[in-house]
Amino acid sequence: MTETTTGFNWNRSEVIGLARERCMHCHGNGMRHGGKGPTGQPCNCVLRAVFRACYNRFRQCATREKHFGRVRLEHVGGQDRRQSWGMKDEEYMADFMLTAQRALTAEDFRLFRFHFLLGADWKLCCRQMKIDRGTFFHSVYRMQQRLGRVFRELKPYSLFPLDEYFGGALKGVTPCTVRMMPRPNQLRPPLKKAA
Repeated sequence: MTETTTGFNWNRSEVIGLARERCMHCHGNGMRHGGKGPTGQPCNCVLRAVFRACYNRFRQCATREKHFGRVRLEHVGGQDRRQSWGMKDEEYMADFMLTAQRALTAEDFRLFRFHFLLGADWKLCCRQMKIDRGTFFHSVYRMQQRLGRVFRELKPYSLFPLDEYFGGALKGVTPCTVRMMPRPNQLRPPLKKAA
């Protein structure tokens, strides 16, 4: 499977916080210049950081107790501006797994399943898949980079940034303002009169 650029514009302000400070390729800037396009491409350390953030959230959703699953009322964008009920944790886990399955080859997804989903260490994966240690780690790094790019560039809704996926800022929906009314028995200090 070949990596193709989708025309997604990575900006420096979103990658600089994810970049490794000691990266030999980007020197902590997060962008590798010289790629296609005027702005360059994100460094591999940034793509791996995107994958790790998504994977950590997946593990957090998977290890949460099942009887505590929450149903949430969500705003749906579009002209109608409807609301729908959803279980965001379960939807995220399904999106994570199905996106990985679509983006990886069958052999890579098998390794992904053994190592990331089932939690096998590198020794067990090497024995099970009949590969050496170097091949294992190179495959894992390639998978992290590919999936990090896919998770960020996924259209129409990406898995990363996580706060947008889990109900952060919605595009095209104006937030409603809630005004808190003081309780009747609440004490209020006297205000100083303006001179």
